[in-house]
Amino acid sequence: MRPAIQLYTLRELDVPLVDLLARVGETAFEAVEFAGLGDADPAEVRGAMDDAGLDAAAAHVGIEALEADLDSVVEAYRALDCDRIVVPWLDESHFTSTESVTQVARRLAELDARLDKRGVHLAYHNHDQEFAEVGDATAFERLADETDIDFELDVGWAVAAGYDPTDLLASLRGRTPLVHLKDVADDRPVELGTGDVDAEACVEAAREAGAEWLVYEHDDPDDPEASLEHGAETLAELLE
Repeated sequence: MRPAIQLYTLRELDVPLVDLLARVGETAFEAVEFAGLGDADPAEVRGAMDDAGLDAAAAHVGIEALEADLDSVVEAYRALDCDRIVVPWLDESHFTSTESVTQVARRLAELDARLDKRGVHLAYHNHDQEFAEVGDATAFERLADETDIDFELDVGWAVAAGYDPTDLLASLRGRTPLVHLKDVADDRPVELGTGDVDAEACVEAAREAGAEWLVYEHDDPDDPEASLEHGAETLAELLE
C-alpha cells in the first residue's frame, strides 16, 4: 500500500498545478489523486509529475462529465498514466429510496462497463449521505450489493455517519483499491490524529482489504501547506 494525496486538500494554494506537483514531490507522498486539471496542459502536468517522481493514483471526475464526454475524460487522464476514475459525489437525493439507489447503481454499472472497455477502472467515493437507512439496509449497503464496482472508502465520512470503517473495509475486501484517510471531529474535518478516527486500525483494515493506495485528504485545512507536511509525515509513519 502506497501513500498519496487528494489534491482537493490543497485547492486554496494559489499556485499552478505544475508547481503544486513539485511541492508534493518534496514530501513522502508517492502519488496524487487529481480533483480536476483546470486549464493545465496534460502534457505539462505529466512532465511535472515525472520531474517530481509522482504517480497518478486516480482522478475524481463528476458523473455528469463522465456521462457527457467519457472519451475526452479518458484521453486527458490517460496522458497522465492515470487509469482509475472515481465518482466523488452524489447528493442525498440519490440515496432516499430503494428506487433511487437502484438508479444510481445502474448508472455506475454502465459507466464501469464503458470504462472497462477503455482499460480504465471506476470507483465510487462516499460521503455520509450514502449511509441513510433505506428499508432494512443503508443506501451504501444496497449500492454495494447491487453492483460489483469498486469503492474508494472515505473513513472520515464513514465515522461521521456513525459507522466503523474497519467493518466496512472488511465487508468490501477486494473492492477498495483506494482508501481515503481523513479525520473528523463529529462531522467536521480535522487534522489526522486530532479527531475520532482510529487511523492505525483503518490502515491495518485497508491493508487486509487489499487496498493499493492510502490517500490523504483534508476537506478544509486551516493551513494547507502545514496539512500537506503533516499528512505526508503521518502516512509515512502509519505505513512503516
